[in-house]
Amino acid sequence: MNLVLPLVLCVLLVSLIPMQAEAEQLFRKRSAPVEVWDTIFAEYPSRGINIDIIFKKGSAHNHPLMALWLEDLEGNYVQTLYIAESIGKGVFKHGDPSTGRWMPGPVRRPAALPYWGHQRGIQAEDGYYLPTQEEPMPDGVTGPTPKASFIVHAQTPDEGLRQFRVLFEINQSWDWNEYWTNSKFPGDEQYMSSSQPALVYEAVVDLDSGTREFELLPIGHSHWSGQNGKLYEDLSTITTALDITQSVKLRISER
Repeated sequence: MNLVLPLVLCVLLVSLIPMQAEAEQLFRKRSAPVEVWDTIFAEYPSRGINIDIIFKKGSAHNHPLMALWLEDLEGNYVQTLYIAESIGKGVFKHGDPSTGRWMPGPVRRPAALPYWGHQRGIQAEDGYYLPTQEEPMPDGVTGPTPKASFIVHAQTPDEGLRQFRVLFEINQSWDWNEYWTNSKFPGDEQYMSSSQPALVYEAVVDLDSGTREFELLPIGHSHWSGQNGKLYEDLSTITTALDITQSVKLRISER
């Protein structure tokens, strides 16, 4: 009997080990935070092929501004799919402190998304390639900046556009690093609101290829204070700005 009891206890302990491991794994799954995805429905006067843009936030994501748009294969602007409301309308939520409290007000941020602005090619009276309060972007393509990962349900302009480029520009204020420091361009107020410049991502899409999903990859950065629409392909000085985005993809939609 003295030998049987320890043997039984050993068998019970061995059998409990995988059960405990399974229980711990189940607990971790249940206790892990559930990621909330925002959904944006873009609307246009005319519609073509349904597409979805799926943005998954990265570890450095912290209220960035962003734009999504289509170009033809020659790089000509075709259509904006989504633009952050503050840029698309020319009004920032905390843009007017004149009453002693931060209130919505007009703010010009040429360093925020300059590549999109110059590709769009509409220059305002103040010289910036940005929409204004008087001439804003349509409601159907503007919206509040998503706080987390999101999906944009959109459409191509018409069914005849079968090959095109989809571009994504993203910028996060005060995202400094050892190269893009707050003393790099003294006196440049626009740079001070941008720090690491906006990053540009791209995918070349062929709707007739049989491929249903296309990944957008970084191809360069914009001018650090928005002085031009040039794309700077060297990303060797960019660090945390690359971690704002974990992934961004275009998917042909079945809806």
